[in-house]
Amino acid sequence: MSMTTSNMISFSQRLRASYSPRLLLSELLMKQWFEPVIPFLLMIGLLVYFAIAIPGYASLDNFQSLMRLYAEFGFVALGMAFCLIAGGIDLSVGANFALCNFAALFFLLVMEWPAWLVALATLGVGMAIGAINGILIGYIKARPFLTTLVTLIILRASVNILGEKYATVFATNSVENDAWDFLGEGFVLGIPINAAVLILVLLVGHVFLSRSRYGWHLTAIGASRKAARHAGIAVERMLFATYVLSGALCAAGGIFYAARQASADSRTGVGWEFSALTAVVLGGVSLAGGKGTVWRAMIGAIIIFALTNGFVRMGIPGYITSGMIGVILLVAVGIDVKWSKNRGKAVQKMYVNPAQVPLAPAPSLQRGSGSPYAQNDRLINAEAIGLDRVEGPEDVILDRQDRLYGATRDGNVIRFSGPNFEHREVFAHIGGRPLGMQFDKDENLIVAVAGMGVYGVKPNQEVFKVTDETNRTWYKLNDDSRLRMADDLDIAPDGKIYFSDCTTRYEMTTNTLDLIEGRPNGRLVVYDPATRKTRTLISHFHFPNGICVSHDARSILIASTTLCKVYRYWLEGEKKGELEVLLDQIPGNCDNINRASDGTYWLALVGIRTPAFDLASRMPGFRLRMVKQTPIDEWLAPGLNHGCVLKFTESGEVLESFWDPTGISHSTLTSMREHKGYLYLGGLENNRIGRIKLDGADPTWTGYEAYWGNKRRDKA
Repeated sequence: MSMTTSNMISFSQRLRASYSPRLLLSELLMKQWFEPVIPFLLMIGLLVYFAIAIPGYASLDNFQSLMRLYAEFGFVALGMAFCLIAGGIDLSVGANFALCNFAALFFLLVMEWPAWLVALATLGVGMAIGAINGILIGYIKARPFLTTLVTLIILRASVNILGEKYATVFATNSVENDAWDFLGEGFVLGIPINAAVLILVLLVGHVFLSRSRYGWHLTAIGASRKAARHAGIAVERMLFATYVLSGALCAAGGIFYAARQASADSRTGVGWEFSALTAVVLGGVSLAGGKGTVWRAMIGAIIIFALTNGFVRMGIPGYITSGMIGVILLVAVGIDVKWSKNRGKAVQKMYVNPAQVPLAPAPSLQRGSGSPYAQNDRLINAEAIGLDRVEGPEDVILDRQDRLYGATRDGNVIRFSGPNFEHREVFAHIGGRPLGMQFDKDENLIVAVAGMGVYGVKPNQEVFKVTDETNRTWYKLNDDSRLRMADDLDIAPDGKIYFSDCTTRYEMTTNTLDLIEGRPNGRLVVYDPATRKTRTLISHFHFPNGICVSHDARSILIASTTLCKVYRYWLEGEKKGELEVLLDQIPGNCDNINRASDGTYWLALVGIRTPAFDLASRMPGFRLRMVKQTPIDEWLAPGLNHGCVLKFTESGEVLESFWDPTGISHSTLTSMREHKGYLYLGGLENNRIGRIKLDGADPTWTGYEAYWGNKRRDKA
């Protein structure tokens, strides 16, 4: 997109306004994958330390060896992670792993089965053990800790008894089996086979846990079994399946271990249940359930494995190694717990990141000065429609039958009808916060809804969704595809809906922070009904608000609330795709723009600039301290107790203004519509819709006919 350089701030200014280290860090802290940053940094630090302290540690051969040794423990840790996420625990994972190792050797050396059958049978053994735990915990509702502790004791005793009985058989028997040897020593693309399978399982597990119904149900059960049961989730069946999955993962580790070691020592897997538990908790899987990912479990498992392996290779005695690991883990867990508790506070302190706002000088509002901006009392005696029967009609519009609509804060669109608009009804309940409105050629009322997107209401009052997302900005950390705060809209003759998404960082309830921040967080978006596609036309825009297709439909007028300016974006002609300033030095914060009957335009000012607020706009540090140190009701703000509407021409000349300087009838004016010689007024905080008679205005002009012609439609 090209821009008129004389009217736009420089590229460097835009860059500083859009990006900063503080802004980047705050967005990083918002990402879920950034939560385990402490264990991740610990993992990297350990690997770097051992690479420096141990000769050859960073070599490719050693890295492959470490991957092969780690993978089997990784399977066991993953089984523990699934059980913890489900709100349970599996203390039998180490013993299950050991028994599956024995079973694999038994099936291979004693039963002399082929490798593929050995693998399937061993998986069956692990799953059967998991099924026993699942039945006891899921269906009989036994306590997971005690149940799996008993299973641990029984399995460990079984491993010891069977190991003594078959030790000689395993030691003296051998088989020539290429497939089995491949499971123990093979590589796939330079990666040990067991590590390659673990990576594949992790990828599938990630999708399984984060993108499937099973994963969502599992997390819900871990967060609250009672709530999950009330939501219709089959809790018992899900718990049973989770312990079966844990058993299968332990069996997978046992198969690779048996193929690599070819022994069934009584010490196999001893203590792995506690190492696995420590690992996944250290990685960020919650002991309380309902929180965790497969990647967090693997981070913790790598830390435990690296500590144990590294200290052993450095020649540190086992008891010292255990003590050092305990101290390191205690410190790491303490830091991680502290970080988890205070991460939200850190985000809150850093997220609001004010920038310098390039405001043009404000014109004088002196009464009697002859200026078109001079204050007057033309709105004070405006007629009140729906007094105390409408809450915050942010936008107002009239249809072909002269019925009046108001978008209110309770999620409704209210309709007034009758000779004096005395009849009130809820035309549609959309939800969210309905804001800008416009009728399309089929008399559907199209509404921009903060927090939801763009919706429509048919003449029969049926609500339908138009769009709720646009294309994502590929280089942004935060996913900005969702329409966070659709604000105002207008419709071109070809049916395309142009609308403003005034902020991609805040919600309707916190949009004031975007104005205080003063960064170009908004965008202009278009929806094409022919293709049903939504795309962003202009990004990095300072709080775009009012949207109006020009009378000749060759351009779009866009009001910037933050910069107190009106821009023109060209749709056709030699300047197609260019953005230029149309109206500058406005005395207040712009809101909705709408057409006037004489070929000009109306503009609402939601707030009036003051010297103190203009000064604060140049002082981002002051605004940051204000947000941090003062209550919200004491924040510096524009003059919100004034109501003002401007009238301006296609060339950007302001012709006249209409004021309610008292703010009693019409403060925080956000919209106005001309209809048959009257101007109707809407306001974000008003308890009425205002109406004044316009001298010299066309008494037959309506907005609908100005857009779509004198289209006839039978009344229902």
